[in-house]
Amino acid sequence: MRMVLKARIPTDAGNEAIKGGKLQKVLESALAELKPEAAYFTLDDGDRAAFFYFDMQEAWQMPVLLESFFMELNAKISLQPVMNVEDLRSGLRDLMSGS
Repeated sequence: MRMVLKARIPTDAGNEAIKGGKLQKVLESALAELKPEAAYFTLDDGDRAAFFYFDMQEAWQMPVLLESFFMELNAKISLQPVMNVEDLRSGLRDLMSGS
């Protein structure tokens, strides 16, 4: 299932992670593990934030994919399913056909 992972990194933890080399390590590891179709880096309410759009096969993958953000970056995490335009079209088509 296509998911969006949002990792919001508090400023103090992010500053320490940059100084210690952890931020780049965690992000590179996440990119390798998630193999996202897209990844974006921005600000969220004054904190650093990363958004990864990826395919998650099974719920048991959550600890593998998320724990480094919690443990290494003290990040706040959200994970939720998302649709691309083709998914939306398929869903609306099924809705309209009564399926």
